[in-house]
Amino acid sequence: MPKLSLKPLKGYKPFPGPLVAVVMDGVGLGKRDDSDGVFLARKPTLDSLFQEKIFFKLKAHGRAVGLPSDEDMGNSEVGHNALGCGRVFSQGAILVNAAISSGRIFQGKAWEKIRECARAGGTVHFIGLLSDGNVHSHIKQLDALLGRCAQEGFTQVRVHPLLDGRDVGEKSALDYIEPLEKKLQDLSVKGKDFCIASGGGRMVTTMDRYNADWSVVERGWKAHVLGIGRQFQSASEAVRTTYAEDPKMTDQYMDSFVIAKDGKPVGTIQDGDAVVFFNFRGDRAIEISRAFDEKDFHEFDRQRVPRVFFAGMMEYDGEAHIPSHFLVEPPAIDRVLGQYLCGSGVSSFAVSETQKFGHVTYFWNGNNSGYIDPKLEKYVEIPSDKITFDKKPLMKSVEITDAVIEAAASGCYKFIRLNYPNGDMVGHTGIMPAVRIAVEAVDLGLSRLIPVLQKTQGMLLVTADHGNADCLWTEKNGKRSTHVAHTLNPVPFIVKDFSQANPWIAAQVPHPGLSNVAATICNLLGFEAPDFYDPSLVTLR
Repeated sequence: MPKLSLKPLKGYKPFPGPLVAVVMDGVGLGKRDDSDGVFLARKPTLDSLFQEKIFFKLKAHGRAVGLPSDEDMGNSEVGHNALGCGRVFSQGAILVNAAISSGRIFQGKAWEKIRECARAGGTVHFIGLLSDGNVHSHIKQLDALLGRCAQEGFTQVRVHPLLDGRDVGEKSALDYIEPLEKKLQDLSVKGKDFCIASGGGRMVTTMDRYNADWSVVERGWKAHVLGIGRQFQSASEAVRTTYAEDPKMTDQYMDSFVIAKDGKPVGTIQDGDAVVFFNFRGDRAIEISRAFDEKDFHEFDRQRVPRVFFAGMMEYDGEAHIPSHFLVEPPAIDRVLGQYLCGSGVSSFAVSETQKFGHVTYFWNGNNSGYIDPKLEKYVEIPSDKITFDKKPLMKSVEITDAVIEAAASGCYKFIRLNYPNGDMVGHTGIMPAVRIAVEAVDLGLSRLIPVLQKTQGMLLVTADHGNADCLWTEKNGKRSTHVAHTLNPVPFIVKDFSQANPWIAAQVPHPGLSNVAATICNLLGFEAPDFYDPSLVTLR
């Protein structure tokens, strides 16, 4: 990355302590009723902070974070991109939709290689999240790819759907599986053979992230590549059988399954095949991409490694270039906040647990892994527990807080950022008592940070990347349904200055969103923000 620097802010007086930026993942501002897990939680510290003079409700979804429409919920990836990059970039869904609409996706080198594999007799496999959640993928994009395969005369296509139940309804799998089965059946004409081959719930099959649990990827490899797993005649049968056997089972935790005819898997991945991972979001796509792409791979025993052409929907890691081949160019995010702070000599510290560590590093830095300047930065990852998060809704909030307190007290870091994952990761379970405890754990963490910042005469910035815990159920026609997805609600933004070195007041910003935070951080640290950043939320009186 090129070295960049910032100009001093006129009239600014340095303050002794650090600026601590807290991202409360998944903590939005909801209806303040009994569906709102944030409202229901006992959170005296947050309730007090909500009364601060510098308080905004930030838009954290839709066009404000680069998504196609304001009906699209935000997510941690685009949220942290906006927080750390200072402006809005067109994100994965927009780029993929545009590439499909224009036909560019089918004109690139990756699709040409897929076409060559198909014409040479290979099977084309599509693996990815099957839903219209539009956070990791969208079923309409898969439909377009399948339609193109049929149009170009590909004779053998297999789909390996990963069940969502997280960004959409927790037991909505059949809403996507059954139409897909019908579509594949309709495409299987004139010698074509299109069908589902394997699948499983996203939290136990294939879609691990940040090296949290490679056994998730291994289960996916066994199902998709080797055909190892419980066998069913169809994916819809797999879902219905699992629901019947365990009524409490939700889609995201459903075991991997394999579709078989006469005891033989219908779609194992073989030499000469092409494999497309059709998620556009990167964090849960990197590990399976490595399993296909890396020659020197040691995370688990792959048993058999077919010679295939593998492509992602996008490049999921721009610095490590994972995967080697992809269908759509990712957003070119440059001149991020971290570059400017490092170029201006600001020391920084970033910490979260494994589930969100990449969000305060990789996504915050514009989808680039590693340090910008290791002499000025320190990143700390606290290993996440390998259990469902409702069972321990505290997660690693205590350890994250401990790390921040130590960093703040050390005097070594001027800017500290952290992510508390609780509101999001526990929010996705939809279990109300656990969600309330999760929000209370974040509140407890904040209550421990404040005395340290008072002592060091520092500053506290509190915000979130999107909503989740703020809506636990919805009601339609008198019937309540558990809500486990992100929300369209705004998120809080608070600044509390314990140093009183500068007379900060809230700025007049017409439509405040997450992209305004980077310029705000520049100002609070004593710098003018780059003129192309979205405007700061604070100003000197």
